[in-house]
Amino acid sequence: MLILLPPSEGKTATRRGAPVDFAGLSSPELNDARREVGEALVRLAADPDRARAREVLGISGGQDGELDKDAALFTAPASAAAKLYSGVLYEALGLSTLDSAAKRRATSSVRVFSGLWGMVGTADRIPPYRCSMNVRLPGIGSLAGFWRRHLATVMPALVTERVVLDLRSSPYIPAWRPGPADEQVVTVRVLQERLVGGEPTRTVVSHFNKATKGRLVRDLLIAGVRPKKAAELLDAMRDLGYHVEGDGPGRADVVVSEL
Repeated sequence: MLILLPPSEGKTATRRGAPVDFAGLSSPELNDARREVGEALVRLAADPDRARAREVLGISGGQDGELDKDAALFTAPASAAAKLYSGVLYEALGLSTLDSAAKRRATSSVRVFSGLWGMVGTADRIPPYRCSMNVRLPGIGSLAGFWRRHLATVMPALVTERVVLDLRSSPYIPAWRPGPADEQVVTVRVLQERLVGGEPTRTVVSHFNKATKGRLVRDLLIAGVRPKKAAELLDAMRDLGYHVEGDGPGRADVVVSEL
């Protein structure tokens, strides 16, 4: 099984350690593209005209520390993506607290999409950064379009004969979309159901969405689920206690009422 996740805006920096080593990253075919994006990001962040960088990256004047991180991209201490990403999804997933078997499963099956790195594994050592997939980076253009071209050469080998659980958020979906041959991809959305005027109403709520996705991945890794078909994955999710609506490849809904 392959599990696709978005990154988190929140990142936990480490004070010590070696900088990023491209040779140690998964999917090394992406390394030239990663360097190209990284160099463009460093140039932008190091430019004295910080107003331009803020506009490109969508941050405020009070967030210039994010620019400092980007400017130091190639020299800052790196840490495993499992430790770096710290948002709601990753707090619920709790990669660092998994047992050794579940951690091995995460290393082999979880991939995180990134505006800067394209895609990384949980064990890949990367530094903190600020660069979303919806950014148009000077010298690169649309990062979603840039990575779509490069990921097109990497994803087929990863998804062939594997069930894919796609939990990416909307900015990261355009970087790779399943093709007709990708028959066992399940894109999951999380809906909160609550009573409004006595009638059940379902909506997408950010916190529920992220936390539920994190818990779902954690439960699947701990259980060691190894589906051969998308329908088997959905059945396994139901066995783990999730209310799942769907019966195979395509889109499935996980319905929750509370965390």
